[in-house]
Amino acid sequence: MSVNYDKYEAVIGLEVHAQLLTQSKLFCGDSAAFVNEPNTHISPITMAHPGTLPKLNDKAIEYAIKLGLACNCEIEKINYFARKNYFYPDLPKGYQVSQHTTPICKGGYVTIKTENGEKKVQLNRIHMEEDAGKSIHDQDEHYTYVDLNRAGVPLCEIVTEPDLSSGDEAYAYLTELRRLVRWIEVCDGNMEEGSMRCDANVSIRLKGETRLGTKVEVKNLNSIRNVKRAIDHEIKRMIEEVENGGTIIQQTRSFDANNGTTFALRTKEEANDYRYFADPDLTPFHISDEWLKQIQSTIPELYESKVKRYTTELQLTEYDAKVIADERETADYFDALVQQTKNYKAAANWMIGPVKSYLNENNTSITELSLTPSSLAEIIALIDKGKINFSVASSKLFPALIKQPDVTASALATQLNLVQTSDSNEVASWVEEVLNKMPDKVAEYRKGKKGLIGLFVGEVKKLSKGKADPKLTNDLLLEKLNA
Repeated sequence: MSVNYDKYEAVIGLEVHAQLLTQSKLFCGDSAAFVNEPNTHISPITMAHPGTLPKLNDKAIEYAIKLGLACNCEIEKINYFARKNYFYPDLPKGYQVSQHTTPICKGGYVTIKTENGEKKVQLNRIHMEEDAGKSIHDQDEHYTYVDLNRAGVPLCEIVTEPDLSSGDEAYAYLTELRRLVRWIEVCDGNMEEGSMRCDANVSIRLKGETRLGTKVEVKNLNSIRNVKRAIDHEIKRMIEEVENGGTIIQQTRSFDANNGTTFALRTKEEANDYRYFADPDLTPFHISDEWLKQIQSTIPELYESKVKRYTTELQLTEYDAKVIADERETADYFDALVQQTKNYKAAANWMIGPVKSYLNENNTSITELSLTPSSLAEIIALIDKGKINFSVASSKLFPALIKQPDVTASALATQLNLVQTSDSNEVASWVEEVLNKMPDKVAEYRKGKKGLIGLFVGEVKKLSKGKADPKLTNDLLLEKLNA
C-alpha cells in the first residue's frame, strides 16, 4: 500500500532546558561547573539533609530575565517557586523546585530564517527550575549509580508554542536559540555535555485541519542534528501508522542515533498531576523596574541587528555579514577593526580569509589572537597605500605580527624587507632582467599573444620578492614591450 505523505502536516513544539552559567547552584553555594568526577560538587543542601534550607541565587534570576528580554518576552515581576512532586531517583529531596503559575518570562518569540522566508517562532513561556542529578546504568551489572553534581544546577526551560512544522524549522530554531544563549552569555549551549537539552513534541494532522493531533514526546536528543533526524523519522512513522489504519498513542519515546529511529519508553496519561504548591522554604521574589532596566543595559547588540548593520551601513554582502556575526567574539573584534579602517570590504575579507584560516588551523579562538584590531587595520592601510600587496601581507607579514604583536605592522614590514618599492629605476632593472631572460616569450607577445603580460608581471614579482609596485611594474612592462 502506497503512503500519501503529502496529505498531512506536522505540528511541533520544543522544550529546551538551558543550564545557566552561574558559578553556583540555584539554591546553595555548591559549584555548578561541569566535571567528570562524580559527586564532588555536593553538600548537605544538595543532599537534602534534614534541617538544611535553600537560599536563592540572584545571578540565576538575572540570567533568566536577560534571556527573556532577548527573546522579546514579558517579564513577570512577582514570582515564586513551587514544589513539583514527581519522583526523581536522582533528586534527594524527592521533589523538584520549579515554577508553575508564575513563569518568570511569558510569551515572546525567536526569529528564524527558513526556505519560505523569515518566521517568528512563538514562545509560550520561559520558567526556572533546578536540574536533577544523573542516574548511570552501565557501570555495574546489578546496581544503578547516581551522580548528584548536576542536582540543583539552575535551568531555564524554554517552551515554544506548537509553532514548528518540520525538522528543518526545528533545526533552524535550535541553531538560533543556541547562538542567542551563547551571545548573551547565559548558557554555553553545549548539548554534548548536557548543558542544553531538547525534547520534541510531535503530532500530525490532515492539511486544513485545525485541531491538534495526539502528540508524542521524543526525549534524549543530544545534538541539533539529532533533533531534526528524530522529528523527521517520527513524522514519517506517524503518517505510516495512520495510513495503515493504526492509531497514534500518546507516548514518550527515545531516539537511537545509530539507526535514526525512535522507540517507546512509556505511555503517557492525558494529564500529569504534579501536585504543585508554593515552596514554603522560599519567599516570593519581586523584580523592580530599576533592576529590569539595569539588566536590559547589559544585553549586547544581537546577531540579527549586527547582520542588518553590516549589510546596510558597511555595505557588506549578506554572506560576509553572517559569517562575521556568527560568533559574538568575532563580531566584537570586527567592530573594533572597522573603528580603525574605512575599508570595510578589506576588513571583512581579512576576517573571513587569513584570520579565520589561522584560527581554524591552530584550533584557537579570536579572543586568544595576539594580533590586535589596530595592527590588522595598519596592515590594511599599508595595502591601501601600495606599500605592500595582499599576498605578501597575508603570507608573511600577518604570521610575523602574530609572533611579534608588540611591533607595528609598518616597522615589521620594513624589517622583513617586504615594503614595495616605487623607485622606477629599481623596478625598471627588474623588468629589463626578466625580459632579457625570456626573448622567445617577448617575441610571442609582440606577435599578438598579449596574455603573456601576466607571466612577465609574475616573474618580476618573483625576482623582486614581492617588492615591485604592481602598477609601476605593469606600466614599465607595457612601455618596454610596445617600444
